[in-house]
Amino acid sequence: MDRQNHTTVTEFILLGLTDHPALQIPLFIVFLMVYIATLMGNLGMIFLVRAEARLHTPMYFFLSHLSFVDICYSSSIVPKMLVNFLSETKVISFSSCAAQMFLFLNFVVTESFLLAVMAYDRYVAICNPLLYMLVMSRKLCICLVAGSYICGIICSLIHTYSAFQLSFCGPDTINHFFCDVSPVLALACSDTYINEVLLVTFATFVETSTIIIILISYTVVILAVLRIRSKEGKYKAFSTCASHLMVITLFHGTILFMYCRSSHPHSTDTDKMASVFYTVVIPMLNPLIYSLRNTDVKDSLGRVMRRKNSSR
Repeated sequence: MDRQNHTTVTEFILLGLTDHPALQIPLFIVFLMVYIATLMGNLGMIFLVRAEARLHTPMYFFLSHLSFVDICYSSSIVPKMLVNFLSETKVISFSSCAAQMFLFLNFVVTESFLLAVMAYDRYVAICNPLLYMLVMSRKLCICLVAGSYICGIICSLIHTYSAFQLSFCGPDTINHFFCDVSPVLALACSDTYINEVLLVTFATFVETSTIIIILISYTVVILAVLRIRSKEGKYKAFSTCASHLMVITLFHGTILFMYCRSSHPHSTDTDKMASVFYTVVIPMLNPLIYSLRNTDVKDSLGRVMRRKNSSR
């Protein structure tokens, strides 16, 4: 059936974070600064990995792709949010809403699998250091990254297609600051049971599979580190994992809070704040966490800056 025959809604209205006019400009400034920091931090990480030969390892290959995903992830949501802070009518077209949902789901699923891949990489590096470069070959690294992107594309295609095949006959107001799946489904006039089952099934599969990989990898890593006799060796091994564990905790902790909690009544404002954290704040924090807690990154950044100053 052609879409025009079963929907009367051609655009949606995003309510945003708040309806208080006095807060629009301050929020615009705050989120603009966060977005600029996200772009600068993640682009800087990608440039550093490419420019510094010392970082041409599987770990930093995955990290550069994580930074790329964070840029795309944030850019699929924040620019429209910034425009809406300055607009009286916070309108998003039907097709733009579908595109935003697709991009958001694509990159959030891709990031989930990338973090699991990075956990496996740390397992190989610490438990099989002599075979690390042999096991984590360039071909395997490319396959793991490509697989993460493919999983993201498949999940987002299924959810977006099934959501926008529903009938939308009004109301047209989305109580959110972007086109997330659940708020959009809440506006559908037709039965959303299949969509909700798909959402729970895929969310459970992605979270369960990636968390299991992460837990198994780091359980083996911790057992291996505890067998190291020297304190310096233990500290060095744990320090290589600390940044990644922090990123995993922030990302998956927020996702689990949002999508895997019980069906008790909850505040929409709480959902929005949690969404802000994992769609806006975490992409900004990731490069900071990796750069501040990683000696290789700090040393490489220092060398790049010295080369740049000496070339002037």
